[in-house]
Amino acid sequence: MANDTLHIDQAMATLAHAETIVVEGRHRGYRVAGKRLFDITLILMAIVPILVVVLTLACIVALDGGKPFYFQNRVGKNGRIFRMIKLRSMARDADKVLAAYLASNPKAKAEWDLRQKLRHDPRITRFGQIIRATSLDELPQVFNVLLGDMSLVGPRPMMPEQRRLYPGKEYYAMRPGITGFWQVSVRNESSFSQRSSFDRAYYFDISLKTDVQVIAKTVGVVLRATGH
Repeated sequence: MANDTLHIDQAMATLAHAETIVVEGRHRGYRVAGKRLFDITLILMAIVPILVVVLTLACIVALDGGKPFYFQNRVGKNGRIFRMIKLRSMARDADKVLAAYLASNPKAKAEWDLRQKLRHDPRITRFGQIIRATSLDELPQVFNVLLGDMSLVGPRPMMPEQRRLYPGKEYYAMRPGITGFWQVSVRNESSFSQRSSFDRAYYFDISLKTDVQVIAKTVGVVLRATGH
């Protein structure tokens, strides 16, 4: 019985390896070099309006006396940790505010444990609610893309402490993205662990056509202001 189980496991591992080879062979040129070229070209074409918007928003964010930009460690390709930049949408001492809120609110704690997000987050400032709803707080991440830490389209970048909650492996084979399958579908309605199914689906479907479609859908998501 043990031998049968071992043979089944070996067969499954062989099939998984063969599947990976087939997947990585599809649109290989785009996966290896075209995707990176696409990212850089698109950003450079739009860099002037991006800078205008980011600097304008940064000035508004800074009116409360805090720094306008927020840096946070995230997990990148092959598990490498990088510093992701965002426009600050939270109040100062946000970590202390969150800890106190979760300690006194069991329902919110359960929501946080499941989704790693809160629908009603006490840390978010009034202006922060606007830029998060429109995802404009993510716009500075174009500089992470230029640095090679991220891609325009890919899995949502997770924090190092969230790795224990993440069941998939495809995430680590890609650069995390500013937008992706999760952001243009269920977005905030899924559990954190369910993101792995979106990342796996994207990994199997990486192509120029897919990335263009995701970016086009992202425009609609931003206009509907569904983020939080």
